[in-house]
Amino acid sequence: MKVIMLDTNIFLEREPVSKLMLRYSVPLIVSLLVAALYNIVDQIFIANADYLGSNGNAANNVVFPLTVIALAFTLLIGDGVCAFVSMSLGARNPKQAGNSVGSAALLSSTAGVIIALVYWVLREELVALFGGRVNDETFKLAVEYFSWIIPGIPFYVFGQAMNPVISADGSPNYVMFSTLMGAGINIVLDPVFIFCFHWGMTGAAVATITGQIFTALMSLRYIACKMKAVEFSRSNLHFNLSLMKRYLPLGMCSFLSQIALVISVASVNMMIKKYGATDSVFSQPEYSQIPMAVIGIVMKFFQIVISIVVGLSASCTPIVGYNVGAERPDRVKSLFSLLLTCETVIGVIAFVIVEVFPAEIASLFGASGESVYYAEFTVRCFRTYLCLIVLACINKAAFIFIQAMGRPYISAGLSIIREVIFGAGLTIIMPMFMGLDGVLWSMPASDALTFVVSVIVIVMIYRELSSKG
Repeated sequence: MKVIMLDTNIFLEREPVSKLMLRYSVPLIVSLLVAALYNIVDQIFIANADYLGSNGNAANNVVFPLTVIALAFTLLIGDGVCAFVSMSLGARNPKQAGNSVGSAALLSSTAGVIIALVYWVLREELVALFGGRVNDETFKLAVEYFSWIIPGIPFYVFGQAMNPVISADGSPNYVMFSTLMGAGINIVLDPVFIFCFHWGMTGAAVATITGQIFTALMSLRYIACKMKAVEFSRSNLHFNLSLMKRYLPLGMCSFLSQIALVISVASVNMMIKKYGATDSVFSQPEYSQIPMAVIGIVMKFFQIVISIVVGLSASCTPIVGYNVGAERPDRVKSLFSLLLTCETVIGVIAFVIVEVFPAEIASLFGASGESVYYAEFTVRCFRTYLCLIVLACINKAAFIFIQAMGRPYISAGLSIIREVIFGAGLTIIMPMFMGLDGVLWSMPASDALTFVVSVIVIVMIYRELSSKG
């Protein structure tokens, strides 16, 4: 391994934390927003196609958690190696950083292929498991969309796993550009395939995977030719088990939080299907897909907000990792305070939007062509399901920051408490007493209870950093 520059990233220890956060967060937030737009843009065009409508919308929502499962493995590898690379560079060990990148590149490629094969064999069973049988049309469209999404999974996993590494190497703008270009391809091709060629769900999926392939190729180009902190070579490409044991735990929180999210979303979809069938309106066949479609829209808006929250929090990972390695707890504490303040502001802005403009948001997803029941349920769903979105933003920020500090098990525990114990648990229990409304109130109830636990952990972290500083 040839070292190019030992202290390439030493600015992470010297520049003001606010300046560093801004430098890293903007490209990462844009990248995550664009990544979120892949699914959201598909849903917008699908919903506005007369021959797809809310059935297509519901089908898109059914497939969404299956893409999150792939994302979970992506983050396990990408976030883990990103934190490990940053710590290695902070400890002045660029050779170790380069070896970990090679191992992660090979691991993410292999994981993507395995996930795609499993998905293909079990595609109908998985669609049914996540609520696709709400009616026959939704099931058919969901299977069609998922079948065409599957070939893009290996490219998606590799590209998204390498993006955090590229940012940690000091090139967040490259990540932003490659992701923007991939999303741009998707946005351009979606209306062509859906409205001009009338390919329906197939067109939406093909547009998506085309953009993902472009982004993956851009990531491969950087890893192979443009690494700055260390020189990358083919000798790095092997399954280094000793390094995998060190960097994979650092991504465990991100992995478990996504898997827990899948469990939570699956619970919501199942309860929506179950208690929608007992509702006086949505038990009617012509309206049965509305709750599934609407909850999908609400989750897509929440995904946009969380992309900003996660982007801002994840942008701290290379900064935190480097300063932990350099033994600068004072800078870590300052960055944590700044992050929590910013995330609170983001949550307040999101709260105002969901409470004041729910109908306007829904109109983007074809609400104007639907029944009055669709519009009424959409407004109720937005205002109830996301009424404590401020606490959701703070919780997520704390989870990611604690992981970046090298505390993956604490962070993973918090994520499991939020998504599985409170998220899935309350989603199942509350509808027993409140019917369909119980599904909607389960989200704010989960965020409130999780916030109590988060505050305890945040106080502990502050005390620890103060004692070391």
